[in-house]
Amino acid sequence: MSVDLNPAIAHRGLADRVLRRGPLEAAATTIIAAGVVMLMQPFSLTLYSWSFATTLFGTVMFTIVSKVRE
Repeated sequence: MSVDLNPAIAHRGLADRVLRRGPLEAAATTIIAAGVVMLMQPFSLTLYSWSFATTLFGTVMFTIVSKVRE
């Protein structure tokens, strides 16, 4: 009788660990928050002009990531 010393859990690759819903949703939420902060700051016109695109990118990313497996 042989003893299996490997754990029952399969080894996951780097892509499987990174491409999960939790970290990607956190990144998308951070991008959305950065876009809102860029929108409300009074110092830089460049940041203000890129705020909508940043917020939109974060929103689209969050929508796509919500379909990713847990």
